[in-house]
Amino acid sequence: MQHEIVDDLDLLLDVLPPHIKSSLERRADLSALIEIVMDLGRRPEARFAGGFEYLSQEVVTSDHLKYVLTRTGGFGPDNRAGLERTLHRISAIRNRAGEVVGITCRVGRAVFGTLEIVRDVVEMDKSVLFVGRPGIGKTTMLREFARVLADELGKRVIVVDTSNEIAGDGDIPHPAIGRARRMQVPVTTTQAAVMIEAVENHMPEVIIIDEIGTASEAEAARTIAERGVRLIGTAHGNTLENLVFNPTLADLVGGVQAVTLGDEEARKRGTQKTVLERKAPPTFDVLIEIQEKDQLAICRDVGHAVDLILRGVSPGVEVRKRNADGTVKVVVNPPGEPARPEVEAWQHEKPHHENGGRPKPRRAGEGAGPRVVRIFPYAVSRNRLERAIREVRLPAEVTQSLPDADLVVTLKGQYRKMPKRLKEAEQRGLPIHVVRSNTLHQIQGFVEGLAEAITVEPGSIPGQPARELGG
Repeated sequence: MQHEIVDDLDLLLDVLPPHIKSSLERRADLSALIEIVMDLGRRPEARFAGGFEYLSQEVVTSDHLKYVLTRTGGFGPDNRAGLERTLHRISAIRNRAGEVVGITCRVGRAVFGTLEIVRDVVEMDKSVLFVGRPGIGKTTMLREFARVLADELGKRVIVVDTSNEIAGDGDIPHPAIGRARRMQVPVTTTQAAVMIEAVENHMPEVIIIDEIGTASEAEAARTIAERGVRLIGTAHGNTLENLVFNPTLADLVGGVQAVTLGDEEARKRGTQKTVLERKAPPTFDVLIEIQEKDQLAICRDVGHAVDLILRGVSPGVEVRKRNADGTVKVVVNPPGEPARPEVEAWQHEKPHHENGGRPKPRRAGEGAGPRVVRIFPYAVSRNRLERAIREVRLPAEVTQSLPDADLVVTLKGQYRKMPKRLKEAEQRGLPIHVVRSNTLHQIQGFVEGLAEAITVEPGSIPGQPARELGG
């Protein structure tokens, strides 16, 4: 589907000093422009997705900064200003005396058609939370959600707009949000109060919120959801796991609490007596992680996914990628399995392999590249283990299948009890590595020791039964 991008770029260029404006107008790649940066005593820069370019050999002076400031609206307490009926944002950096010493002119764009990749989610009538790194396109998605829900699906939509980020500056909202109504938030600290006011005074079916970042906003979001209003929002964080272990925002996905198990239940689960569990139903039903401009990962059941994460299992996600011709390819990663090379190839179906549909790990001497070691964690946090593997860059992956494993890592207390799974591992002749506790420090020490052993003896699977690593 063809996308229409509206950026009113000429209005932004008009507020810049003439020599900077003319330098930009000569460029042929303005469609990829992200922002213009002007810092006192430095050369002005134009920033693009792939890097930056200097716009002049002349450094920025206080007169250049004043030129911009006199052509923009007043700055609020958040040091942001805008251009009326545009989506552009101008932010100021001040010195200790309160004087502006730097300006960032962020290009705002309304991109129509971006929601086609998740059109089915739009029509599901469920609350949706977007996460992803800054600048990846979360706010652009919110604008499209507002327009589609209000104009095409006929919903009563209210946008709670902090700093006029979603619908632009001025009292008249930008056409990008369609018929949706907009409530401005004068000060960021009052966003939670405006969210509640929107529900109590204006009877919306859908509320759209950008950048939920405080405990009060998370609590307001839960209150709104409990009143039967659909929520579409964004939050600070790159992945679902970031939110689960963020004490401020964990309530958005159900919250986390420590639960003490009885001896029998702990043995049955193969865990310690104190475990983490989800505290309540999540505020948002669906989570969408924006990984790249045209690549999304969708978690359709946030509650179940959080339960898996707290048990150390990777939740299943549906990854969608939009190709240059507009077609969308979908790959479903089942729970408990990390993304594999065939996922990155964007195939609709995984290739068949003799061992139940999964490729066997490459043995020493088979093909090029390092030997990939498969680690089976027993009562050890899978998420922390995967994080340590990424940080150490160990050629290894975590498996939930004991027959596929090359070695086992477990806790010292579990090895002393020798439950059924560990006995099975010993019978298979698998090396069992022991860490003292389920902390990131201990697990990282184990991974570093494993990496060192592989370096010393390439192609081998290091370790003796019950070898203790990790300090």
